[in-house]
Amino acid sequence: MLAVLLGAPALAANPALTVSHPWVRFLTPQIPAAGYFTLHNNGTQPAVLTGASSPDCSQLMLHQSMDKNGMAEMKMVAAIVVPAHGSVTFHPGGYHLMCMSPTSAIAPGRHMPVNLQFKDGLSLSVDFAVYGAKGK
Repeated sequence: MLAVLLGAPALAANPALTVSHPWVRFLTPQIPAAGYFTLHNNGTQPAVLTGASSPDCSQLMLHQSMDKNGMAEMKMVAAIVVPAHGSVTFHPGGYHLMCMSPTSAIAPGRHMPVNLQFKDGLSLSVDFAVYGAKGK
């Protein structure tokens, strides 16, 4: 597996899966950080994202934010399906990675390594840029 720099596609054992625009919003070590990106599947079969990990988080979870009856709600999700020849965008207010207890290695201007895990056993290593509260 290869780690990638910001803006370059990530590579896995399955070259059909790539990531673009990976970044993390970091506020303080006491508040969970959130990861955003677009996951592309150029393959002929759906890809199922089932988890993520990073040495810079005590736990890294798949989450989804949504508006329910005028109230903001966030829930953990077990899996996210990326359709064949499609993509899923992780963005504020939607799907995102939730980094619990970020380590001191996470700070604006740095990078955070993330390993995305898929149902078929493949994984994808991606280097996420770390930004501050304004997202850049």
